[in-house]
Amino acid sequence: MTGTARTAGAVSFDLFGTLVDVERPADPAASVATELRTRDIEVPDDWSAAFAEPHLTYADGQERPLGAHVAAALASRRRGADAEVLREAADTAVRAAYDQPVETRPGAVEAVDRLAEGCPLGVTSNCSVRGLVEQSLHRSDIDADRFDAVVSSVDCGWRKPDRRAFTETARALDVAPGELVHVGDDPEADGGITDLGGRFVAVENRPVSALLPAIDSLLEAP
Repeated sequence: MTGTARTAGAVSFDLFGTLVDVERPADPAASVATELRTRDIEVPDDWSAAFAEPHLTYADGQERPLGAHVAAALASRRRGADAEVLREAADTAVRAAYDQPVETRPGAVEAVDRLAEGCPLGVTSNCSVRGLVEQSLHRSDIDADRFDAVVSSVDCGWRKPDRRAFTETARALDVAPGELVHVGDDPEADGGITDLGGRFVAVENRPVSALLPAIDSLLEAP
């Protein structure tokens, strides 16, 4: 693919570990507990156990907001508590606990800028924290306006490698799923695009810009 000629396909990028690096809290339960207390929410003494227990039902491949899990964990120890108060506090506490510095991966800006001139471009990211994908993207050095669609599992309801996550991205980019080239660092999750006839490009700790020849060849393939 050369110049600004448009292709028939589209490209989707994984976010975390592909375009940006963001550290997870070392102890998510403790970090969330700290943020809950700053919001005057009483945290049970056995919070670590409550946080680790399953409280919601999940279909295979389904994503639910981490805040919903936290609210359910609190409610399991605080019978009769105001559910709406717990939900609001849990959502904001989770977002604050996962608010970490964002580092743009080498070659990401160059790759995004170049591909955006030639094909529809999107992000398909597994993330259970509401708003974290968009926030991390905007805090990176990448121009978020380069993307035609940003699909997070917490918003669409399905986690990669579930077919529905990729189907949502393809729909948003106005291409068939089989026309999608997906770039990511996790072959198990990101490689799920191949089940829909699409193509997968593995990062393998390389600068993102080094993947451009491979992406170009897949976009140009009949």
